[in-house]
Amino acid sequence: MISSIGKPLNSFFSWYLERRMFEIENFKSNPEIVQQQTLSNLISSAKSTQFGISNNFSSVYNTSSFKSIIPLRKYEDFKPFIKKAKNGEPNVLWPGKVKWFAQSSGTSNNTIKHIPITIDSLKKCHYKGGKDLLAIYYRNNPKTQLFSGKHLIMGGSENHLNGNNKSMSGDLSAIIMKNLPWWCEWRRSPNKVKSLLQKNWVEKLNYIVKHSSKDDVQIIAGVPSWVLITMNEVIKENKINNIHEIWPSLELYLHGGMNIAPYKKNFQSISSKKINFYQNYNATEGFFGLQSENDAEDMLLMLDYGIYYEFISKDNWKEDQPLTLTLEDVEINKPYEVVISTNGGLWRYRLEDTVIFTSINPFKIKVIGRTKQFINIAGEELMIQHVETAIKIASEKCLCTIGEYTIAPVFKNSNKSIGFHYWLIEFCEKPDDLSNFSIILDNELQKVNIDYKSKRENNYPLNKPVIKEVPRNTFYKWLESKNKLGGQNKILRINVNKDKINEILEMGNSN
Repeated sequence: MISSIGKPLNSFFSWYLERRMFEIENFKSNPEIVQQQTLSNLISSAKSTQFGISNNFSSVYNTSSFKSIIPLRKYEDFKPFIKKAKNGEPNVLWPGKVKWFAQSSGTSNNTIKHIPITIDSLKKCHYKGGKDLLAIYYRNNPKTQLFSGKHLIMGGSENHLNGNNKSMSGDLSAIIMKNLPWWCEWRRSPNKVKSLLQKNWVEKLNYIVKHSSKDDVQIIAGVPSWVLITMNEVIKENKINNIHEIWPSLELYLHGGMNIAPYKKNFQSISSKKINFYQNYNATEGFFGLQSENDAEDMLLMLDYGIYYEFISKDNWKEDQPLTLTLEDVEINKPYEVVISTNGGLWRYRLEDTVIFTSINPFKIKVIGRTKQFINIAGEELMIQHVETAIKIASEKCLCTIGEYTIAPVFKNSNKSIGFHYWLIEFCEKPDDLSNFSIILDNELQKVNIDYKSKRENNYPLNKPVIKEVPRNTFYKWLESKNKLGGQNKILRINVNKDKINEILEMGNSN
């Protein structure tokens, strides 16, 4: 039976879901119309901003004029405008002043980005996505008792901007946590967590382990690696065998940003009950998609969050101003780079995230990586979805568990091959035979990628992969050395060169 504490929230989500399902069904049935309305509203809202005036928004009447007048841009192109907004200037990219800037270094480079988070993007996009995710979970699991307990969010950190004490920068998760609505703040664990937003990861972890162990945690959210560390520390601190001994009602894990498949076995090993995994695509730049069914591996693309979408075909990723497609042009199972215009003030912004559509009625997607996150030294075009599928199957066949891993190309001056793929893997449970694991992994990659298979024939032009095992906690110590513990920091799976792998390998050797 649901406690009296949880009844108001269940009633709220029941009411909210009934209202929202009408709106969701509307954009599922009329995606092009809803997207056109979104674009019109965005242009109308921002035509008097500095960006809107300098880019002649007053002459934009439809999708065609929007594309012809406003060029595609990347983060570097927005930096002068973002600098003005960070200095406190109003009406730069979006009406009003911007108080929050979400810091992101992404996973493909070391460039620190400050993405403006407006009141509209926070409330009508990020928070709306969070409410929708919980409401849809409630629809799919009407007997849930989630809302009688607490939720634990593994957030990042925030700080005042240099020279502007009225504005804040930090992980998106920290900005969201700092400004949560009452119905979410009320059920959060641990309490007084706002005081932790400027503390480092170790201090934050210790505080959470000490205080959240006393709460009835039913929902947990965050990057898989950091959530696993926290759960293991809770188990260790309380001298128990599994997480459900301390949190018996834990049933939902909300995750995004990384494929959960390689981590699921680790979660199962420390649980005695089923945990439902629900993913979302809540990037720094906007909330784009969420899982709409139990056990689904794809996400519904949310079309009414104040974001207008365009897509670039894989063949055109390297072009400066490639042709973009709208939703009516996309096809299933083809990789696309995502382009967004948002109520956060990003205009035709090349996100460099890549997706495939698993359905076009309604539009559902899977995130498959980054435009720069693939290896192609011999025409093999190895992408992250190939890697994740192959390593999952290889792990299952070899009865082992992967902690973390990363890959990079290695070139060879040899008549026998152009080069090979170099893997660093940290195992939680080791395979009996690493050489056999390597063979199986190679075979699975050939099954999911025909280009890789053709380039591996007779070890030419691509030689067999080389796998190097590193000790436990090597990746953690490497992130620690880069001051990237906790928050939304994560391991880059595919590297363009071997530099980072050499650094991680040295860290492993020092251990």
